[in-house]
Amino acid sequence: MPTSNDARFWDRAARKYAASPISDMEGYERTLENTRRHLKRTDTVFEFGCGTGTTALKLAPAVARLVATDIASEMIAIAREKAVAEGVTNVEFAVATADTAPYPDASFDAALSFNVLHLVEDRAAALRGLHRMLKPGGLFISKTPALSEMNFLIRLAVPVMQAFGQAPYVACFSKNELEREIAAAGFEIVERALHGSGKKDMRIFFVARKV
Repeated sequence: MPTSNDARFWDRAARKYAASPISDMEGYERTLENTRRHLKRTDTVFEFGCGTGTTALKLAPAVARLVATDIASEMIAIAREKAVAEGVTNVEFAVATADTAPYPDASFDAALSFNVLHLVEDRAAALRGLHRMLKPGGLFISKTPALSEMNFLIRLAVPVMQAFGQAPYVACFSKNELEREIAAAGFEIVERALHGSGKKDMRIFFVARKV
């Protein structure tokens, strides 16, 4: 299954990924600031595609509880190590996907996904899963690169890297295509922005409300 293959890819890459610096710190800080603005200290929050937990741990002080998930068990192991080292106790890390996460309907006030929707083969199922887990009026906050609108060399390199086992599944879509998918899953988009610092870095930041 594609998810299993991708999980193995990210398990192998986890330690190197954890040691890599954030490539666009300006854009990353903008995303954190805007996300915090939409969260409340009483919120219970779900994140999928959390990687090694850096963002979850940074957002933890802004919420009551945060459940952060990833498909790669090695990523989750590193995230748990970080939580212990930093003394963060209100974040729970688990291996799960957005469409199969074992949480009841309407469990969360907000759902987060950062730089991961382009790595999900069945985005419709993932978005439906997030919609199911959110409370009525709950927020879905996402930042995603729109690869079809980014540098041509990036789009050209992806299939070459995949052929040599150096890249997982990657989807190319435009910001308008992604916006339509989010709306089709039952969300109303209430905020849009670009959070990539480079002129060709189309990282789309969305805030959408469950309707």
